[in-house]
Formats: sequence, structure tokens, C-alpha cells
Amino acid sequence: MVQDNNDLYDALYRDFRWQVPPVLNIGELCCSRWAREAPERVAILYEHEDGHRTQLTYGELQARANRLSHALERLGVGPGDRIAIVMPQRLETAIAHIAAYQLGAVAMPLSMLFGPDALEYRLQDSEARVAIADESSIENLCAARTGCPALQHVIAAGAATGRGDMDWDAMLVRETSVYVGRATKADDPAVLIYTSGTTGPPKGALIPHRALIGNLPGFTASQNWFGFPPPSSGPLPSGKGERGMGGVNEGPPAQSAGDQIFWSPADWAWTGGLMDALLPTLYFGRTIVAYQGRFSAEKAYELMQRYRVTHTFLFPTALKAMMKAVPEPRRQYDLALQAIMSAGEAVGDAVFAYGQQQLGITINEMFGQTEMNYIVGNGSACWPARPGSMGRPYPGHRVAVIDDQGHPCPPGTPGDVAVHRCDIHGDPDPVFFLGYWRNDGATRAKFTGDPDNSWCRTGDTAVMDEDGYLWYQGRSDDVFKAAGYRIGPSEIENCLVKHPAVANAAVVPKPDAERGAVVKAYVVLACGHAGDDALVHALQQHVKGKLAPYEYPKEIEFIDALPMTTTGKVQRRVLRLREEERAAAKR
Repeated sequence: MVQDNNDLYDALYRDFRWQVPPVLNIGELCCSRWAREAPERVAILYEHEDGHRTQLTYGELQARANRLSHALERLGVGPGDRIAIVMPQRLETAIAHIAAYQLGAVAMPLSMLFGPDALEYRLQDSEARVAIADESSIENLCAARTGCPALQHVIAAGAATGRGDMDWDAMLVRETSVYVGRATKADDPAVLIYTSGTTGPPKGALIPHRALIGNLPGFTASQNWFGFPPPSSGPLPSGKGERGMGGVNEGPPAQSAGDQIFWSPADWAWTGGLMDALLPTLYFGRTIVAYQGRFSAEKAYELMQRYRVTHTFLFPTALKAMMKAVPEPRRQYDLALQAIMSAGEAVGDAVFAYGQQQLGITINEMFGQTEMNYIVGNGSACWPARPGSMGRPYPGHRVAVIDDQGHPCPPGTPGDVAVHRCDIHGDPDPVFFLGYWRNDGATRAKFTGDPDNSWCRTGDTAVMDEDGYLWYQGRSDDVFKAAGYRIGPSEIENCLVKHPAVANAAVVPKPDAERGAVVKAYVVLACGHAGDDALVHALQQHVKGKLAPYEYPKEIEFIDALPMTTTGKVQRRVLRLREEERAAAKR
């Protein structure tokens, strides 16, 4: 393995050891201990798009969560019961999560963008007993309720007052602010998150309390040592007397709370917003910015400037929009950024270069899933990031690229990215989900290889090079063959986005009688550009000049917007099915 003087990866990976106590509760980790140690420290800075701003300290967050825990118990909610939280980034969302965890209940975040059918499916499948909604979701929630007999109570928050069974403020004012949280086990369920459905019907992934600990090495490394000063040598902090990477220990944080401010547009209803932003920020006792409003490139920069944001998580789709709308951000904004993590899609070297050249930041790409998050990525403060690579396995996670039989592939050979149940020391990896909600068959199908099925497949195709870096090719069912060549869409999409006329792109196979399939690109144009035959030819030549001849798109279709999941991932499946339907209609 090639190693330079700034590469601490080998030592960090080799020496890391998990320390997960048997009794563990996310509410205690992310709020209660800070409410005792530093109650006046600001936990959340909130801003609404209408200009309203406020904040919540850790002491206030705990007191309100305590009141809500009492109110939920009064409604009959107990350990293991599911509580649907259908709200955007706002104070009540964070309060509801802490209240659910310390009660021993299961928080079930749902996107405010879900329509009645999407809500009904998840509420019915989970048998949630209580739902909490604000003005953004109350109408759709009430419409979905008729098909959810297990849903007994709807709590209305914010401007939804009077439209549920009971109102948030009226409930909390009657309760005491003192509450003793339950001593949950590390393996007890804490969160039920439904997958985004990029490849099929959504499945509920049941996440235990210990999974937060499993996320911390990747979170800290991808945020250039958030919560810690970057180590000059030696292992990641995980021993006694140190707060946080592989275990839970008492004592003050390594840095003051005021020097790290986190913000991400990622919805707290998804793994990206909840486990990659809200909860780890609170775990380290830092401050997170909550913005309730629509995303735009300009708004992102305004927020980061106003709140002196030091650390952020931005989807590649957001970064692409920012790159096209604000090509030279440091000329317009005074930023305090120290780290950017990106995940959800391949970042690509165009966005990577934008970060380095225009923001002075090496974007740390991260790869993970709802089922096991933060397993692969970069930590440029301690090991070099390579443009276009999704990074290396984070300390604590044993990752390989495996073939159809579950055997590790040789370097340079495409295969399915998989994570082993145990780390390199043989200790259980706490990052794993407990299983799919009431779907044992799907859970079993997720694991493969070895006599005891110890490898968990991600369903994403990549290549691992000789230095341990992984190179993303796409979802396993997004990779296709055209004229006998294996095509990974992300490389072509990344190449197209480098052209000034392209804001975003998605590549799918178009059925072809002679070649089986040809490469087709759906392209969203950047402002000021028109889609015509001349541009089609220019884009084809652009790709031909940079990639292999068989990779250029034989057909290009201009589209106003790509089909996306609510987590910001391109739904290539939708476009692929569109092409299949068109081909069938011509037969």
C-alpha cells in the first residue's frame, strides 16, 4: 500500500477498537448529559424562511423533551411503540426525538413531502400509535389516517394547532419538566427509518441505540475531526477518558462548544439528516442550525455565512446546484467552513475540484446506507482523498468488494460493496441495523458469504484499488451492458456535469435490438442554455474526448428535472422503466 507522510490511515484503522457499553440511550448521549454539564450551551439555532429566528439550549431541549415524554406516557406510549414524527427541521422535531429515545419508544421520522399514500403505507406497516405533525404535513397525515387503525393519536404542532386530536403546546404545559429516562440496552430499537425506495418498495430498517456509536468514526473523520483536534499520529480517540469515537465516557469535550457550528439541508426525516447531522452534532454537545424552508444555492451560502457554519453535509445534487449558481463563492460570501461531507451519489471530480479551488475545502465523500451508515469515506485531515473515489473503509468497519458467491474480488475487479458483521479484531460492529421491520426474508437476503453469512451486501457496485480506495460505479441494478461493455452511469454523469451547459444528468440503458442497449443521457440544462441538436453533438463530443468511445451517450434527452427521492438521490429506475415502456410500445 502506498503511504505518504500525511497518511495516518493505516495506524488509525489498525489500532481502533470499539467500546460499546451494554446500557446505552441516544437521548442520554445527545441531550441529558449536556443538560447536566452545560445547560446554557446552545443546542439548536432555528430560522424559518419567513425570517423568524430563535434558539434552544441543551437545558431547554431536555426540559421540553421531559414534558413530552410524560405526555406520551399519558397517551399509553411505552417501550418499543412507534412514534411517527412528520416534521421538517424545527425545534419540535429534535424535542420529539429526544423524548422518544429516553422513553424507550421508537422514533419513526417521516418526510413532510410524503403524500397521503406514502404516509399511509408507512404508518400502516409500522403500526405507529402516535403521530406528530406540523402545518407542512397535517393535511396529508389526516387524509392517510383512515387506513391506519393502529394510529390512535395525532399531535398538532406549530401552525397546525387545532387540526389534530391534541395540541403540542397545550399538552406540554400540563407536564413536569423532570423525567427519569429508561436504561435501554445498546441493542434495543431506537429508530425505524424506511428506505428511500430507489430500487423497490420502501422497507423499514430498525436501528438500535448502538448504531449512533457505529456512526461516529465516519462522522468525525469525514468532518475533519469534528469534536476532536486532528491526531498527529496514533489511533482514533476511543479509549477511557476520551469522549466518543468507539465508546461513551465522561469528561468535557476536547474543544469548546462555540467553535463548531453544523448545518445541513438534509431533512431530519432521513438517515442523512438524522444520523449524519442532528444526532452526532448533539452527541458532541455542539450547535446545529435548523432551517425550515426551501433549499437554494444562494440561501445555502447565506446561512453558512450568517451562522458562521464550520461543518456541513451537502448532497452532490446540492453541490452541483451551488457550483453552477455561484461559481466563485468566496468573492461573494465570508465563510468559516472547515469541512464538507457529501454522500448519496458519487461526488465526481468536477464537484471535488470546485470544493478545493473555490471553497478551499477538500470534500470528504462518504458512503453508507440506512441499514449501516458511515462505512466508507474520506477524512482528508488524516489521509489523502483521491478525486472521484468514495474513499476507504472507516476505522471500525471491515469492508470488501465481493462477487456473486460472496468472495472478495481482486483489486480492480467490480463487485458488490459489503460490510462484515465484525471488525478486523473480531469485535461486533455496532453500526448494523437490527433487521427490516417484519420482513425476515429481506433481512436474510441482505447477508451472504462465509459459513455464517457475515457479509452484508449494500447493493452498490464499486472497484477497490490496491491502496484500499473504492471507486463507485452505481447501484448494482443501475450498472448495465451496452454492446457487450459494462457501463457504470456515474462516470458518464460526472463527465457531462463538467460541461457548462449541464446542471445535472442521469444515464440509463435504452433497449436496442442489435446491441442489447445503448447509452442514453437525460440532461437538465444550466440557466441560459438551450437544448438543440448542436448541443447534443457538443455533449457527445465532450464525453468522447474524456471517456472510452463506447461510453458516450448515443442519445440525449433534455428534461426539466430528474426524478429524485426525497433524500436527493436520482431515481434512475424511473428513467430506465420509461425507456423500457417506450421500446415496448414500438414493437
